[in-house]
Amino acid sequence: MNKPYLLLWLEAPLQAWGHDSKFGRRDSLDFPTKSGVLGMLCCARGAGGEEDEWLRAWADLDMQVLAYMPTDKQGSALPRQPLMRDFHMVGSGYDDQDPWANLMIPKTSTGKKAVGGGTKMTYRYYLQDMTFAVALQAPDSLIDEVTHALQNPVWDLYLGRKNCVPSEFIFQGVFASADEALQAGERLASEKKKAFAFRVLQGEHEGEVITLNDVPLQFGFDKKYRDRRVTVQKWE
Repeated sequence: MNKPYLLLWLEAPLQAWGHDSKFGRRDSLDFPTKSGVLGMLCCARGAGGEEDEWLRAWADLDMQVLAYMPTDKQGSALPRQPLMRDFHMVGSGYDDQDPWANLMIPKTSTGKKAVGGGTKMTYRYYLQDMTFAVALQAPDSLIDEVTHALQNPVWDLYLGRKNCVPSEFIFQGVFASADEALQAGERLASEKKKAFAFRVLQGEHEGEVITLNDVPLQFGFDKKYRDRRVTVQKWE
């Protein structure tokens, strides 16, 4: 018997799904990563730490995504908004002579001042006005735990970063197959007057095939990931 699928509705003014970002430049993929989605489930459960055994149960399971854009009054898709860039200064304006303020200034791994001063510039990128219907295959033994957690989250849920607050309930039901889950997503998109943009399938299919290092094997301080092949089928 096939494992059930969760339908997760990811809608917000801003979203950010990093997959290869460094400290100074935090980019966003065009669609949710599997690591980001599973990290969100861990937030709902109030689960910190490595979670390697829990993640192992999800590693080989399917995840499919339908992406949607807003429409105008006539129902036509509006042009995609560009990535929004947010500029940050980390550690700026703190008095290094104040013991408490000094804790906020970036330092080297040995606790010493960074070369050239402690203040660091970072650029963070966000998707704007996008919506995603995610069909996530779930282990039978964990489905009740996860659905309860999504409806009663222990920690705040956000779409990639803590300033990406969802504007709709994330959990939208459990379905017997990916097709049934995504059909429910299509109905919700129609009710919300969202236009289809593209689809992301796990594995190699007709379309643009890319490799993502987004299957989490271990969270916590020493994070570990493995690759996943996905196919992006774009809207024409």
